Amino acid sequence: MAGMVELPPSLALAERCALVTGGGRGIGRAVAETLAARGAAVAINDVDEGTSREVCDAIAKAGGRAIAVAFDVSDAGAVERGIKDATERLGGLHILVNNAGISIDALLMRASEADLQRILDVNLKGAFLCSKAAARLLLKAKTSGRIINMASVVGEQGNAGQVMYSASKAGLIGITKSLARELASRGITVNAVAPGFIETDMTAAAIQGDARDALLTRIPLGRIGSSQDVAEAVAFLAAPAASYITGHVLRVNGGLLI
Repeated sequence: MAGMVELPPSLALAERCALVTGGGRGIGRAVAETLAARGAAVAINDVDEGTSREVCDAIAKAGGRAIAVAFDVSDAGAVERGIKDATERLGGLHILVNNAGISIDALLMRASEADLQRILDVNLKGAFLCSKAAARLLLKAKTSGRIINMASVVGEQGNAGQVMYSASKAGLIGITKSLARELASRGITVNAVAPGFIETDMTAAAIQGDARDALLTRIPLGRIGSSQDVAEAVAFLAAPAASYITGHVLRVNGGLLI
C-alpha cells in the first residue's frame, strides 16, 4: 500500500477513527488502507482475523494505525461487542464503512431459501446491525459522523442470476436513504457507493475470456474497475469535503449504468 500522504484539510482524515467491515481483502482492504493513508485510525473487521491482521501489518509498515476486530456482522450480540471493543481501542468512532458482503449467484428457479437468508443476513442485516450499534457512538464524535454503505450496480439495474444479491443491495440503498433522513439533524451523513464490475480475486475467476471481452464492450470507459477506484470514492465521502452530501448513491462503474 502507499504510505501516508499529505492532503488539504478538506480531504484529510487525521484524528478520525474508522471501522471497515469485511476489510480483510478486496475492496474492503483497499478502503481500509486508503482511509489509513489519509490519517484515520482504522479498525478492520473480518470473520477471518488472520486476514485482518495482515492488513493491519501493511498499514503499520506504511506509517498508519490499525487494529483487527473479528466478528460476524449478522450476529447482533457480536456486533455490539465488536464495535464497542473497536471504539474503546481506537479512542472513538467517526466513520463506519459497511462493506462486508457475500454473493451466491443462482437463477430464481434454482435459488434456495437458505441462500437467500444468508445473503440478506450478511449484506442487509449486517449493515443494519452495525449502523444501529455505531449510531450512538457516532453521535458522540467531535466531528460529523459518517456511514458509508457498499451497494452495487446490480442493486439499481438488476442482473440475471443475481436475484438474491440484487435484492440485498437494493435494500441497502433503501437503508441508506432512510437513515440519511433520520440522522441528518445530528450532523451524521449516510451515503452509499455502488461499484460496477471491479477487479478482485472473485471476479477474476468468474469473468474470463470471451465473457470478459463482452463485458468490456458494455463499459464506456473500456476497463474493469479496481478496488482503489472504489476506495477513493469512500475516502471522499468520509472526508470533510463531503459534509453536505447525504442520502446519495455514488456510482463507481465506468459508465456501465448512467
